[in-house]
Amino acid sequence: MHWLRAAGVAATAAGVAGYVVGTTVAYPGRAFSITALIVGITLLSITAGREVAA
Repeated sequence: MHWLRAAGVAATAAGVAGYVVGTTVAYPGRAFSITALIVGITLLSITAGREVAA
């Protein structure tokens, strides 16, 4: 599950960066930064628990 956690961190960072840039410059697709932020937080939350052995 380490790759899910890494994907969550990357999506959260990209979402925050896109949001900050979007508050100063209007660019096409800036609403997707909120979607990336939500997906990143979701991935981080589902990987925050203990690892379960299969």
